[in-house]
Amino acid sequence: MELEGSHAASGYRIALIASRFNDGVTTGLVRGARGALATCGVADDDVTLVWVPGAFEIPATARRLAGTGRFDAIVCLGCVIKGDTMHFEYIASATSQGIMNVSVESEIPVVFGVLTVLTVEQAMARAADGPENKGGEAALAAVEMATLHRQLAERLAP
Repeated sequence: MELEGSHAASGYRIALIASRFNDGVTTGLVRGARGALATCGVADDDVTLVWVPGAFEIPATARRLAGTGRFDAIVCLGCVIKGDTMHFEYIASATSQGIMNVSVESEIPVVFGVLTVLTVEQAMARAADGPENKGGEAALAAVEMATLHRQLAERLAP
C-alpha cells in the first residue's frame, strides 16, 4: 500500500491564522494561501481567516481552532524580521515550537507558514504574488496533509 496526499480538496475546511504584525507582508501571505486553496477546489465559504496580534499568539489560537473539530487543516501565517535585539530569536523559536506542538498533539495538520527573515526585502519577496509565495506553499502543504490524513483514517482504521 502506498498513500500520498493530493491537492484536490473540494469540501475540505481550512483555517488560516494570520498575524497583523508586519501586515504588509502577512496580507500577501494570506492572498497567496487563499489563491492556492481556490486552485485546490476549497470553496471560499470553507476558509476561515482568524487575525491575531502577532506571531507569538498563533500557536494558542491554532490549538483552540484544532480543538473545535471543525477544520481539516490549519495554516499559520506570520512574519518575524530580525532586528537589533534578541526579540527575534525568542519569538521565532517560541512560535515555531508552539506550532509544532499543536501539529503533533492535534488530529489535524497544522502547517508552519511563518516567515523568519533577516530583512523586509526578504519578507516582501516571499509574500509577493506568484508561485514563490510562501503563504500559497503553506496552504498547498496543508491540503496535501489534510487529504493524506483522511486517507490514513479511511484505510488504516481498525
